[in-house]
Amino acid sequence: MIFDRLAAGFRPYLLLALLTLIVALPGIASIPPLDRDEARFAVASREMIETEDFVTARFQDEIRAKKPPLINWLQAESAEALEAEDDIWAYRVPSAVGALIAVLATFHFGAVLVGRKAALLGAALLAITPLVASEAHQAKTDALLLACIVVAQGALARFYMAARGGDGLTTPAPGWGTVLAFWLAQAAGILTKGPIAPMVSALTIAALVIADRRTPRGWVWLKGLRALPGIVLVVVLVAPWAIAVSLATSGQFLAQAVGHDLMDKVTSGQESHAAPPGTFLLLASATLWPAATFMLPGLVAGIRRRAQPAMRFCLAWAIPSWIVFELVPTKLPHYVLPCLPALALLAGAALVDAGPIWQRLWLRLYAIVGALIGVVVAVAFVLANAPFLMGLGLASAAITGLGAAASLTAGIGVAVLLLRGRPLRAATAAVIASALVLAALFDGVLPRLTALFPAQELARLVPPGAPVAVSGYHEPSLVFLLGTHTKLTDGGGAAAFLLDTPGAVVAVDQRDEADFLARVRAGGRSPDALGEVTGMNLARGRPVDLMVWTLDAKP
Repeated sequence: MIFDRLAAGFRPYLLLALLTLIVALPGIASIPPLDRDEARFAVASREMIETEDFVTARFQDEIRAKKPPLINWLQAESAEALEAEDDIWAYRVPSAVGALIAVLATFHFGAVLVGRKAALLGAALLAITPLVASEAHQAKTDALLLACIVVAQGALARFYMAARGGDGLTTPAPGWGTVLAFWLAQAAGILTKGPIAPMVSALTIAALVIADRRTPRGWVWLKGLRALPGIVLVVVLVAPWAIAVSLATSGQFLAQAVGHDLMDKVTSGQESHAAPPGTFLLLASATLWPAATFMLPGLVAGIRRRAQPAMRFCLAWAIPSWIVFELVPTKLPHYVLPCLPALALLAGAALVDAGPIWQRLWLRLYAIVGALIGVVVAVAFVLANAPFLMGLGLASAAITGLGAAASLTAGIGVAVLLLRGRPLRAATAAVIASALVLAALFDGVLPRLTALFPAQELARLVPPGAPVAVSGYHEPSLVFLLGTHTKLTDGGGAAAFLLDTPGAVVAVDQRDEADFLARVRAGGRSPDALGEVTGMNLARGRPVDLMVWTLDAKP
């Protein structure tokens, strides 16, 4: 069969790399900085370059005690190496690389669990998942964290499978290279996003020990991890930064990161992102579409075959962590990313097995849900590009047609193939069509929605190098696009800045405009309007209307 040939040798790595790049690269340079997390990370990384302080992440004059600094270090290195410190794409490169590593590692280690053919299918489904594609386009921590978790879990799987065997797969005894991979991934994960990577591995280990409690010496495989030297290695790698940042901030950074950022997420809905348990499960059909159409039956099939070591490992990886994320009050769609590689491998195993799970009535009904989502996405393509069809002609029509047709294929086409009992063809269609949908979305639709990016429109009106103050619109993307010295203020502050700063430009929200004008005129000057910026502040869900001003020449 064709999948047997594709899964042989080095072909899977090339195919998966190409697929991931098709999904991750379109739009990486043309989509403006996104509020708020991405812009904050990018600003903090650029400030590291400007100040040469690589210990403490800052957003302007404020300590950014949110996450450890590995992503900032990589972003700063990427921007400097590419000589593109002012371009957002340079800060997104580490995320795209993280997504690529995660997909390739899912295949590499998944082959030990479910075989090369199933691992290829699973890794491909992971690559076209909207959550993975979205994080690959953003200068944030989550794609890098996913890479760390896949490597750590893959190394853990090698130890478990070597001890348990099964599934007809030959698993060589892991050596020190696998030990180092596990602990280095844990250290990198901690330096990326604190306790998440160790939590996923610890929950996996706990679940496996409980599941194997009746197996003689069911925990012995853990000895292969070399816990004592491994923990020492992690401490040696993490402690220098932890000590340095504690000294530099008098303990303020770690106190805020643990005492406020982490605990606020665990005990309450931080930044209005609270949602009840079960939210991730309810949203999965959309956030994981169309891969969810295969992940759900894969999960069910894995539960039914849980006595097999590979299925048991994937279930121990996915289910406990998913439950924890559901129980934490703060919820953002990307929180469940660490669970997706395991679910993708379960899907790949179910597709290769092609058992009775694909004939179930509930699965056929669930496939219809995916078809409806495909129709919705196709309509959204048409509506999003409708304003451009008349003005831009053939290019917009081609993008709209490609995106809509691919969406219908990923929805209706996949459903039809599943209803006809052809799950492998359905998965193939889902992967190819979804890659086209995501490429068209990120490169052909989002960059054209200028109303969603008022900061970019404002940056185009400001003369290069001009000192800038902004009243009423304080999103981090402004600071990235206009410079780290951009002043965020109110109407009175904008007036004082304009009067006192030679060559200054200010942008004033319409709600502050009367106060601003009165104060400038009270100073004996008359402002000149450079233009107006309107749009939508997605972070706050309200319209933006800014007038850009400079001073008239002195008489």
